[in-house]
Amino acid sequence: MTTPRRLKVALIQCNVASNDTGANLAANMNAIRQAAKQGAQLVLLQELHNSLYFCQAENTACFDLAEPIPGPSTEQLGTVAKECNVVIVASLFEKRATGLYHNTAVVLERDGSIAGKYRKMHIPDDPGFYEKFYFTPGDLGFTPIDTSVGRLGVLVCWDQWYPEAARLMALAGAELILYHTAIGWDPRDDQAEQQRQREAWITVQRAHAVANGIPVLACNRTGHEVDPSGQSDGIEFWGSSFVSGPQGEILTEAPIGEDASLLADIDLGRSEEVRRIWPYLRDRRIEAYTDLSLRYRD
Repeated sequence: MTTPRRLKVALIQCNVASNDTGANLAANMNAIRQAAKQGAQLVLLQELHNSLYFCQAENTACFDLAEPIPGPSTEQLGTVAKECNVVIVASLFEKRATGLYHNTAVVLERDGSIAGKYRKMHIPDDPGFYEKFYFTPGDLGFTPIDTSVGRLGVLVCWDQWYPEAARLMALAGAELILYHTAIGWDPRDDQAEQQRQREAWITVQRAHAVANGIPVLACNRTGHEVDPSGQSDGIEFWGSSFVSGPQGEILTEAPIGEDASLLADIDLGRSEEVRRIWPYLRDRRIEAYTDLSLRYRD
């Protein structure tokens, strides 16, 4: 039996009402402070939490929302991380250079310093999710970020559908997989289709926990956001942020349409126990997987 190593985590799920980035960041920092008062050691924020989900339409003016890393948001979040003695995993629209932008996760250490960052690798381009217009695919690879609370495998939204991303993070020693997310329904979808989509989203991420024997944290937006182009009915982000244990068990889950500060206690020692009884990494047939590097096997 391994010795338990406990970690209290918090996920901040909220409805973003405007592009007032200062007010939105302030609200998130207040939520972080409240979570820290309840004992949180690690706080995960939702995807692009400083603004509305601007990718519903292609608009060059939205590039004004981007900022450098380090920059104003990391400075403020770093101050809160140090004040509250917590690790913060934030999601920012990064301006790397003029004309070069990324959807970037950044990890703030307890002392306020930047522990590392991850640039979203899988970039969608679908109605209502025109991210290829805004974001260059990441170039930092699937590399976990070492922190005082553990080695974090940080990924972003569309990455969550790809087992390769979670596996590569696990193979590099990630102790947790964390997903920032902005996903929801087209309000025109019927209830049955909405239910299928949400259940698929939860199931695939729980499967990453099972397949790799490590906990998964997923923090999603919630609430309705209008399509600024007027070409659709907007997106109803379904919330449902959750924490899963290493066997896919749900430790805690947020409601669909409400703001929530979700807290969970994770026993990081359970991953050792689970991997002893389900030794997937031992039994991988890596010599037979070369075709995974192909786009499609014709």
